Amino acid sequence: MVFFFLLPIVIFCIFMSLRTLFIPNTVKGKLVSIDNFLYLGSVYLTVIIGFGLIYLLFELIGMSLLIEVNNQNKNIFETSFYYSAMTLFSVGNGDVIPHGIGRILTVTEALIGYTLPAAFVARVVFDREKVS
Repeated sequence: MVFFFLLPIVIFCIFMSLRTLFIPNTVKGKLVSIDNFLYLGSVYLTVIIGFGLIYLLFELIGMSLLIEVNNQNKNIFETSFYYSAMTLFSVGNGDVIPHGIGRILTVTEALIGYTLPAAFVARVVFDREKVS
């Protein structure tokens, strides 16, 4: 029951974080600044935590989406967030493998990971052109 309550909330939080890239006046006009760095970091962190929670929620209802190759680490919390970060940053060490619906979630997260930097740079450049 908690799964069906938390899953939409987590998805909503991820969506709202990504949505900020398309709202005017959220990024200042400077190309390089602490504000922009912290902004991008917070979006990345939100996506990592969000997808990590999705993997974790599925595990907690008994529907495992991730398989560890070495099977030595049984800490699903650590595995979920580690896998989320590796996928978002497109590192993919291969020590955790998605299966079932986890493959679809992985592709979605990887797509976000590839497009986030491009969207951020485009956003900063467009905002800078508006100021000039």
